[in-house]
Amino acid sequence: MASSPEYLHFQNLRPIKLLGNGAMGTVFLVHDHLTDPSAHSKFALKVVQKRSLHEKSDADRRARWEVSVLERLNQKPHPFLPSVIGSFESDEIMAWAIPFCPGGDLNVLRHKQNDGVFSPSVIRFYLAEIMCALEYLHTMGIVCRDLKPENILIQNSGHVTLTDFDLSRALTPKSLITSSESEINNNNNNNHRKFTPFAKLKKLNTSRVSPMIRRTASFYSGERSNSFVGTDEYVAPEVVRGDGHEFAVDWWALGILSYEMLYGTTPFRGKNRKDTFNRILTMPLKFTGKPTPLTDLITKLLDRDPTRRLGYGGGACEIKQHPFFTGLQWDLLTEVVRPPFIPSREDVESTSKVSCLTVTEYFENLRQPPLVLESPSRDDCGYNVSFTEF
Repeated sequence: MASSPEYLHFQNLRPIKLLGNGAMGTVFLVHDHLTDPSAHSKFALKVVQKRSLHEKSDADRRARWEVSVLERLNQKPHPFLPSVIGSFESDEIMAWAIPFCPGGDLNVLRHKQNDGVFSPSVIRFYLAEIMCALEYLHTMGIVCRDLKPENILIQNSGHVTLTDFDLSRALTPKSLITSSESEINNNNNNNHRKFTPFAKLKKLNTSRVSPMIRRTASFYSGERSNSFVGTDEYVAPEVVRGDGHEFAVDWWALGILSYEMLYGTTPFRGKNRKDTFNRILTMPLKFTGKPTPLTDLITKLLDRDPTRRLGYGGGACEIKQHPFFTGLQWDLLTEVVRPPFIPSREDVESTSKVSCLTVTEYFENLRQPPLVLESPSRDDCGYNVSFTEF
C-alpha cells in the first residue's frame, strides 16, 4: 500500500519549464531546489488558481475532486494510473504533484509517426493498457468521462499513464453482472477465450501489481449521470441526447480513440460543435479497406445504443475476449520490456532550467507580459506539448 501524499514545500519548488495551460490549471515541470538542486527527480506540478477567498468556483470543485481520486489511487496503486506525490493549498491556489512522463502524450506520439497513425499491433498494445486502467477505475466506481489522446501519457518505461480526472464521476452501481454471465449473454462469443503470452515476452524479476482478474464484476443498469461533460469529438451519443450515462461512455471513447489511432482523425468530426454532435447521432461509421478484427472492435464499441455497446454488460472482461486481442496475456502487460516507444535518455534528461522564478512569481508575472517563462509550442525534446489538463 502506498503512503499518503506529502505536504509540498511550495516555495522550495522551482519550475524547469511550462508543460501546458488548460481550462483547469497550469502544469509545470518542477524540482525541489533544496533537496534536489541538480533536478534529478523532476515531477509534474498542476496549479489551480482560486477565483476568490469566499467563492467556490467550478475549478475549485473539480480540482478537489481530482486530488481525491489521486489520493484513492495512492491507497490502491495501479501501473497505468498516476499517484499523487504531494499537495499544497493556500488562500490563492491549489497544487499537487504527480510523476513526470517524459514520453509526451499519445497525440504527440502519433504525430511523430511517419504517416501520423499507429500500426494495428501498436494500437493493440496501447488499447490493452488503457483498458486495464479504465477497468480499474470502474471497479472503484469511477467513470472517466474524458478519455482522449492528450490524457494518455507515456512513462519513462514506455507504458502508459491515464491522467486528468477532474471531469470523472463516482457512480454507485445498482446491480452487477459477472464476466462469466456476460460471456453467456454475448452472442458473438459464448466460449471462454484462452490467452497466450506476447511473442518474445521477457519476464522480469520485478514486483508485480495485482493481476487483472478475468472474473471481475462489471456494472450493469447502475446509477447514471446527466452531466454534459467531455471533449466534443469523444462525447457519447447518450450524452448528446441527454439520456443520462454511466460507465459505457468510456467504452465509446475507447472506440473513438481506436479510430483516431488507426486513421489519424476522429470519425465524427464536423465543421463546428453542432455539426459534430449531429454526426455523432446520425452519421454512419466509415472505414477504408477490408474489414479487420480492429475495425470490428471499433464498430462494436461505437454502437449508439449503450445497452448494445461492447462492454456494457461485461465491462472490460467482455472487450478483452474480442478477437482483436487474441494472443494477449493480460497479466503480463506490465512486464513487457520493449513497448512500442521508449523515451530516450535525451528525452528524460534534456530539459534545462528556464528561470529561477518560483511558481508564485510566475503567476505574478502573468499580469506583466511578456512572460519570463514562455509556453512553448514545442518543448526541449521536440514534442508538440499538449498536457492541457494533465
